[in-house]
Amino acid sequence: MVCSALRRVAHLRVYLVRKASGVSRGHQHQALGLRPAASEFAARGAPGSVVELLGKSYPQDDYSNLSRKVLSRVGRNLHNQQHHPLWLIKERVKEHFYKQYVGRFGTPLFSVYDDLSPVVTTWQNFDSLLIPADHPSRKKGDNYYLNRTHMLRAHTSAHQWDLLHAGLDAFLVVGDVYRRDQIDSQHYPVFHQLEAVRLFSKHKLFAGIKDGESLQLFEQSSRSAHKQETHTMEAVKLVEFDLKQTLTRLVTHLFGDGLDIRWVDCYFPFTHPSFEMEINFRGEWLEVLGCGVMEQQLVNSAGAQDRIGWAFGLGLERLAMILYDIPDIRLFWSEDERFLKQFHVSDISQKVKFQDTQDQPLLPHHLPPHGADPVPKRGQACPPGSAGGRRAAAGRGGQVLMLLWPSWGSRIC
Repeated sequence: MVCSALRRVAHLRVYLVRKASGVSRGHQHQALGLRPAASEFAARGAPGSVVELLGKSYPQDDYSNLSRKVLSRVGRNLHNQQHHPLWLIKERVKEHFYKQYVGRFGTPLFSVYDDLSPVVTTWQNFDSLLIPADHPSRKKGDNYYLNRTHMLRAHTSAHQWDLLHAGLDAFLVVGDVYRRDQIDSQHYPVFHQLEAVRLFSKHKLFAGIKDGESLQLFEQSSRSAHKQETHTMEAVKLVEFDLKQTLTRLVTHLFGDGLDIRWVDCYFPFTHPSFEMEINFRGEWLEVLGCGVMEQQLVNSAGAQDRIGWAFGLGLERLAMILYDIPDIRLFWSEDERFLKQFHVSDISQKVKFQDTQDQPLLPHHLPPHGADPVPKRGQACPPGSAGGRRAAAGRGGQVLMLLWPSWGSRIC
């Protein structure tokens, strides 16, 4: 049975890599090719033009809005570069999940996918996650489109449906994501997310619960602030408890014991109920991630009708800037050894504090250019008390609604 399970995972990984249309681990000159390549904006929908990206060709149309500067970041995969600070955060999270959550045969419960292509369909990025066709998060001004049907993923959630449909019920996805934004010390249009999903069967969720055999996952009732219309309250509370316990263990692993944590109700289209996790770090409350009970409609559509689950997403830049005292988000793209060598540690859990050099400082003129595809300022400040910024739009009555997982690492107020 062990061999059978391992073969299934191996076949699944091959399937997903093929489905992802290939991933370049090299630098941008390996990932990017433009035809014709006559100008800085050759990828912006010139009639008859084609962009070649990660081994595939994409015809351009009126929705294409990619520039060379943004495309030059595709394929860099900072989260997979050994000893890069984003790689350190990813490895620490991965190590924690591997050690804490073990399957029946002693193998890790969570599969990890950190090399899926950032090119996805608009269906994967929006429709599979129940985001309505007229939802503000789809705006051309907020995303990077290759054409009307393909785009650079705005969040790692774009892979949720495919992985669930392939039969997985516990996985992590790590990758670069793209959202149009101003560029300064705290904002960048390319950042990196880590996503996690876990599903539970009735037997798994109620195991060890007194009279658990009489409890049910599903019912037909009405939606409330506390649960979906198809979930029983018992099931939701157990999933919510497991989610919060999982995340509390994770941030304790990253930040240390004695951490004050609080949960704030929020909104995502693909989870309900939904929460933001805040931690009190060095005397300041910081938002670090978004999470929630997965929308059952999404789970059902992927073929897991008999299961209920949770999901969360966090920004790697956000955590790295806090943990390593990195003051400028652009530093992550630096190839200067004075920056990179500070993170060459023998133990991924070793404490590191970034230190700039006084004689030849890295900030600001040694950083990548400021003007990598700027967009107009929205004129919208982060909500009071926010330390992470929100990908938000005004909802009914001016209410601010979360659209995607929080773009922490992209927008840090």
